[in-house]
Amino acid sequence: MPMVTAHDVQNDPELNAFIAAANGQLAALGYTEHGHRHARLVGQRAAEVLRRLGYAEREAELAYVAGYLHDIGNLIHRQSHALSGAMLAYQALTRLGMPPHEVAVVMGAIGNHEEEHGAPVSPVAAAVVLADKSDVHRSRVQNPDPAAYDIHDRVNYAATDTRLTVDPNARVITLEVQIDTRYAQVMDYFEIFLSRMVMMREAASLLGCDYHLVINNVRLS
Repeated sequence: MPMVTAHDVQNDPELNAFIAAANGQLAALGYTEHGHRHARLVGQRAAEVLRRLGYAEREAELAYVAGYLHDIGNLIHRQSHALSGAMLAYQALTRLGMPPHEVAVVMGAIGNHEEEHGAPVSPVAAAVVLADKSDVHRSRVQNPDPAAYDIHDRVNYAATDTRLTVDPNARVITLEVQIDTRYAQVMDYFEIFLSRMVMMREAASLLGCDYHLVINNVRLS
């Protein structure tokens, strides 16, 4: 049985339609971008985290797949989208021919990527958490009216550069963020992302790493 790859998932018409529709619904509700850009970036970063830490290439590939699909549940509803997304991924990956034990890994990662109810339950899940929560950037703002920005829009718009780096020798994972304080303050970032930062630390710990947060070149954790 040929292995289902990230390329297969990225080029599947059904899954791409789901991602586009999910982002369309969130845009209508005023949320930041959760479309193909976010999907690709999370997949790439999740895979790279595991590669840098020496995990098997197939595990990195599964991290890409889980990262690419992690938000498709928004097609149904924002609430519990991690759980509905895991079930949508099950149907699609089974159709594509992925073996059950790999589908289970991807489902677990998708189902556990939100901080309200999830936890980094595997290396793949931990990599997806780190990749997802690291995507804070002004390109995610979909609201065309700056006067109507909420705090999420302001913080994302203020973030001009975000990098997730992995030092495999020191076993340190670092999120570096540049915030333009003309648009949001550093405390605004913590106001909405503190629980996400805690989850990133837990994810790094599962991978045997320390987690550092650096904002505007100042280490804060």
